[in-house]
Amino acid sequence: MRNILIYIFVFLFSFNLNAELKKPNKLIDPKEVIKIQLSALQKNNIPFEDAGIAQTWEFAHPSNRMFTGPIKRFTKMMYSPSYSIMLNHQNHEITEVKIDDVIAFFIIKLTDVSGNLYGFQWILEKVLDDGIYKNCWMTTSVSKPIPISKST
Repeated sequence: MRNILIYIFVFLFSFNLNAELKKPNKLIDPKEVIKIQLSALQKNNIPFEDAGIAQTWEFAHPSNRMFTGPIKRFTKMMYSPSYSIMLNHQNHEITEVKIDDVIAFFIIKLTDVSGNLYGFQWILEKVLDDGIYKNCWMTTSVSKPIPISKST
């Protein structure tokens, strides 16, 4: 009986963690996708450890996932010096550069936890292949950070 209760608890707890993550949807526009990703990374460990990274992965384009996945590999990449500055950052600003029917370009200004300012190019594409992500905007590329200013 005790084992059954443990299994039920683990199942419900695991389901609840995944229920917190927003899923790609064809009604979510490109800027909103970036807002979802950056807001999650800003509070990376809420509501669970690396929740922000998991949320960001949810909106990684299938072509991006081929190079950055699976999720364990993506998580390791997010802790690399180039991308760890996104984790628990202070604030961010999203500027639209260009959006057409299938591709969107943005510039992101991000202030890291230490107060340093960086720029990123963020590119999204609409998924055109049949499947669960068809017509959803998802991230295909994020540049390495470009230092803009150092904290004083």
